[in-house]
Amino acid sequence: MAFTSTARSLGTAPEPISTEEYRERQKKLYSKLQDSSALILCSSPTAVRSNDVHHPYRTNSNLLYLTGWSEPESVMLSIQINGDWKTILFLQPRDTVKEIWEGRRPGVEGALEGWAIDYAYPIEEINEILPKELERVGVVYHSVGLDSKVDAIVEGSINSKTRARQQIGEGPTQRIDPAGLISEMRLIKSEAEIKLMRHSAEISALAHIEAMKNGFPGIGEWQIQGLIEGCFRYLGASGWAYPSIVGGGENATILHYHANNMECADGDIVLIDAGSEFEGYAADITRSWPVNGKFSEPQKKIYNLVLKSQLAAIEQCVVGNEYLETHKAASRVLAEGLVELGIISCTAEEALENGELKKYFMHGTGHWLGLDVHDVGIYKPDGKPRKFEAGMVITIEPGLYFGGWRPDLNDLDPQWDGIGIRIEDDVLITKDGPDVLSSRCPKNLDEIESLIGTS
Repeated sequence: MAFTSTARSLGTAPEPISTEEYRERQKKLYSKLQDSSALILCSSPTAVRSNDVHHPYRTNSNLLYLTGWSEPESVMLSIQINGDWKTILFLQPRDTVKEIWEGRRPGVEGALEGWAIDYAYPIEEINEILPKELERVGVVYHSVGLDSKVDAIVEGSINSKTRARQQIGEGPTQRIDPAGLISEMRLIKSEAEIKLMRHSAEISALAHIEAMKNGFPGIGEWQIQGLIEGCFRYLGASGWAYPSIVGGGENATILHYHANNMECADGDIVLIDAGSEFEGYAADITRSWPVNGKFSEPQKKIYNLVLKSQLAAIEQCVVGNEYLETHKAASRVLAEGLVELGIISCTAEEALENGELKKYFMHGTGHWLGLDVHDVGIYKPDGKPRKFEAGMVITIEPGLYFGGWRPDLNDLDPQWDGIGIRIEDDVLITKDGPDVLSSRCPKNLDEIESLIGTS
């Protein structure tokens, strides 16, 4: 399967985040840190898949956000030198033998040339340099759990009982997790980030379209997954932002279905939740469609209801609205619709209050999106629902799931059995209203039906 025509329809990839923007991010964060402090960020550890084979590497998003550095076995240290904050990176040095086997490394010299880094040292020197640098500060900003060696150095520095500390109080006495400060910064996306996220969403949308075009009764869930993820890579994404969900028939009623190993039968709806990652930024799109190209009447009723609820929720993505307004809007539409269809026997208001709706819509309507697919940012700071601000990106993904295999649905009318519908888009909050980054992915029923099986 070639994706050449699809690739031609994709716009030019945006520029990566500039060194200047990384410097501005660092400067903003440093302004929030206490005097006489140090900041430490560690790369994520590598993970063994089996024996001597590793999973594809993806670094810690906070380190990526502040430096753009994506190599493993790296540690960022920020500390004040002569009154000015400096960014230091400990990293894997150049090694010809290892590079022959595993690929080229930027090394110390490369880090100083292409990144927002002031000083760079081989990672082997961290045991000597880091303890000495920490002796000059009183507070260490550090998140534990990524690098046990660094954790031990920080813990040792705080608990040190040296003569110098006893006499003049030299060295750190407190550790603070910087994740909350960085999360607040990451919650509001810059113009450069928005361009990257829009591009990631467009790649994902085109991949979903390819899947629709190649749909047919009997297609394997794994084949659809292969089409979509192959298209991600062909169009320039690094790969998927999260493991793809491809569920046909009753599998579509399992929220985090992951086996992707069944055939999609004639008459099945297939639910595909798949998004690419581009330059570290995630897209997250879900579409649900009939593999035979034609919604049945019951499927059509449920699909149109979910779409109506999603559009109502997107309308609430307005600066100043509480983020919970999206869930309230989607839930009300779904409850009213299920009452009208006779699936829920009580009133819509009662269904919202007594949990009856949750039998069919049991998850939230959205989550933050960015460098992580479930991105950082507290939803209820100080216990109050956060209000939308320009630059936030959130998913909107209502759904309805009628798994006749569930004991709690044993009285379900057979016409609804096996229908699982979710529709998800990525929405940027702007001062002019919601901007759907994934709008290129079709979701109107007629448009979807016209695409299926046309390749």
